[in-house]
Amino acid sequence: MDTLPERLREWFKPYAALTITILMGGGIIVALALLGAEVYDNVVDNAGLANLDKPALRYAEGLRNPGLDAAVTGFTNIGGGIGMPILASILTAWLTFLGRTWRPLILVGGAAAFSTSATTFGKKLVGRTRPDHADAVPPFETSPSFPSGHTLNTTVVIGVVIYLTCLQFHRTMVRVSLIAGGTLFILAMGLSRVFLGHHWLTDVIAGWLLGLIWVCMVILAHRLFHFFRRREHRGPAPTFDRPVVRDVVQNDGITGPGKGSAG
Repeated sequence: MDTLPERLREWFKPYAALTITILMGGGIIVALALLGAEVYDNVVDNAGLANLDKPALRYAEGLRNPGLDAAVTGFTNIGGGIGMPILASILTAWLTFLGRTWRPLILVGGAAAFSTSATTFGKKLVGRTRPDHADAVPPFETSPSFPSGHTLNTTVVIGVVIYLTCLQFHRTMVRVSLIAGGTLFILAMGLSRVFLGHHWLTDVIAGWLLGLIWVCMVILAHRLFHFFRRREHRGPAPTFDRPVVRDVVQNDGITGPGKGSAG
């Protein structure tokens, strides 16, 4: 029978690896946002921006019409300060129920918290002005423009959700569909910001890049969690309805014929 210290170690090591990696990765992504903002502020001038941002805005303006404007506005609100927390909560609750584990709360919640911080710091440091209201579709936004928070936060939340959902299903077609659908959603969210004139294209590109880096860090944290589980020969991580078993984990913590643990 395991002693209390052994049980505590069994629980602590994997979760410590998961938490520390997320914290360190979060610090890295915030630092990258600050560094990117500093480089951006120093090397990109108005003339340089005109070569990419202004033509993209002019092209978007040529595509607008009342019906499309309303549809894109409704879509972009999903990635906003109200829509994205609601969507993230629903998806996280679904993953928690599906995998019978609380780890989606740690992964999605931690990822979203640091992406929001990176957005806030980047905006404050650069203070870039958004496109003129005359070139934008109302309702107008007044916060600084760089980076695009809608794009960054959507990339992070949807990216982590796609990863965790793919762990639940072994079928290649299901995984391909999830990745393709999520990628299209992320791309569309970023482009919607340019279409509406709420962000410059470079704001959106920065959001995509920072978000992708952060998603990779979260996935690394999760893989380290399972690595420490395997090294301790403790079997799959415990779930709501399954006790810890002592067999070595197979398939990186994925169990069952068509589904596996999300965490």
